[in-house]
Amino acid sequence: MINQERIKNTLLDLVQISSHSRKEKDVAEYLRKACEALGAQVETDDAGEKVGGNTGNLIARFPGTVQNAEPILFSSHMDTVIPGEGVRPVVEGDIVRSDGTTILGSDDKSGLAVILETIRAAKDANVPHTDIEVVFSICEEVGLLGAKHVDESRLRSRVGVVFDSDEPDILFTRGPSSDAIEFKIYGLEAHAGVAPEEGISAIRIAAEAIAAMRLGRIDEETTSNIGIIEGGKAVNVIPNLVTLKGEARSLDEAKLDAQTAHMIECVQAACARYEVSVDGKRTKARFEHTLNRNYSAMNVSDDSRAVQIVVEAGKRLGREIKTMASGGGCDANVYNNKGIECANIGTGMRAIHTVKEWIDVRDMVASAELGLEILKLHSEQARR
Repeated sequence: MINQERIKNTLLDLVQISSHSRKEKDVAEYLRKACEALGAQVETDDAGEKVGGNTGNLIARFPGTVQNAEPILFSSHMDTVIPGEGVRPVVEGDIVRSDGTTILGSDDKSGLAVILETIRAAKDANVPHTDIEVVFSICEEVGLLGAKHVDESRLRSRVGVVFDSDEPDILFTRGPSSDAIEFKIYGLEAHAGVAPEEGISAIRIAAEAIAAMRLGRIDEETTSNIGIIEGGKAVNVIPNLVTLKGEARSLDEAKLDAQTAHMIECVQAACARYEVSVDGKRTKARFEHTLNRNYSAMNVSDDSRAVQIVVEAGKRLGREIKTMASGGGCDANVYNNKGIECANIGTGMRAIHTVKEWIDVRDMVASAELGLEILKLHSEQARR
């Protein structure tokens, strides 16, 4: 019942609409029109105002054919990472890829297309279903900000599915907690050619601190990264300030705490090695840091309703849905902490966040087929 050509064309439409984080309005308008054409009541919440974006989360409510039953939640995010403007997709049969100058944006526009196609197919085939609540969120890529600002009291669903990962037969039920960390490292400016010994290079301190850090894959549950370095004003000036921005993630809270503490210790040790005396005044390198929780871990039991409905739907399609842990966070992390039990199913996206990104439309079809079977199963359970 899933229309492969239609879902591909929806994806192609969506990826060519630019939607960096906080700039999702044009995609939201496309989705609003599509959802209203399918009979949904659509609203935009105030999340955009809270995060400085040009639109809020789009919430669509599709009336069900099964009355007086608990609705189900579907969700995907509208924003993409940089470089995601002016995407020119290349179509090679069932494969859609970026042209190598931008990302493709299948993270998560494939999820948007899967949800639309699932509901279109349900309408076309008169598939019984409960009310469907859909959240198309903003700013997922910059800390799950849209989902954080969803007012869960305005949603009736207490179970659902997020479509935002790679393989359509993998259900991610565990995801890490993530901490964002920012350092400001202060040195002392001086003329780099005339009096370099009177300065303290904040760039050098930052380099030594980063070189000492354990970064990348720490263990099977923990990762860490420094992603942004800002500092310096001119090549002939000893730089007096550098800003570092990074993150740490782990499925284990104790390991996460240990990693962030390690990163702070590395900056502290690097600063401690530098001080100068100029005209009788001693100056020591110093630093400040801020540490904020991006999001908390997702840990959904294999016995939960959210998992069981996806696994059972897969069985009915002759597919084995495997549950796994992920090193990435997603909106499901937030929804679970808001009392809406859900996990994250794949849509086929590959090489995401790179200019080599691609997707096989057949994987999107498989994801939509699973979504349709989930709707059927959920409605059957509601009638019991």
